[in-house]
Amino acid sequence: MFTPDRIAIEKLDGALVAERRAPLDSFAGHQMNTPWDALHRAYFNGEALWTYLTTPFVLAMDGVRLHETESWQEGGETWRVLRAEFPSTVATHSAVQDFFFGEDLMLRRHDYQVNIAGGFAAAQLISDYSEANGLRLPSRRLAYTRGPDRRPILDMLMVSIDISETSFI
Repeated sequence: MFTPDRIAIEKLDGALVAERRAPLDSFAGHQMNTPWDALHRAYFNGEALWTYLTTPFVLAMDGVRLHETESWQEGGETWRVLRAEFPSTVATHSAVQDFFFGEDLMLRRHDYQVNIAGGFAAAQLISDYSEANGLRLPSRRLAYTRGPDRRPILDMLMVSIDISETSFI
């Protein structure tokens, strides 16, 4: 169970296995290589998946400020970049994040700082769209550390996410 103020690991019957209040505070002083316990991982997964699964709708939330920045050249494509500034009330990777959209207006990349792990720069490559109840959703996300040239460091894969069998009820 994930909320910005509480993370809990529960059994299918609802029995509490572990819980942490103010989970963000437990990341104080963490760096990229700081070991995480099960509740750290659960919080990060909740924060991350909530952001990923609600994009682009999260960008329309009250308090989120948006503006277009300089476009990005990737291969033979020009991607438009939308910068989002999130209010502190939104539990997400960092206050400022960039969303890169292809010429077909589909999300191709998502850049952010991983604040809970020392603020290192990440670039998430997004692909393999599928359709669920009329909505197109990316099913593959590969998050890499990002170099000073803003390019992903492809031999530093941090997270790989594959989503399948998506539907809305």
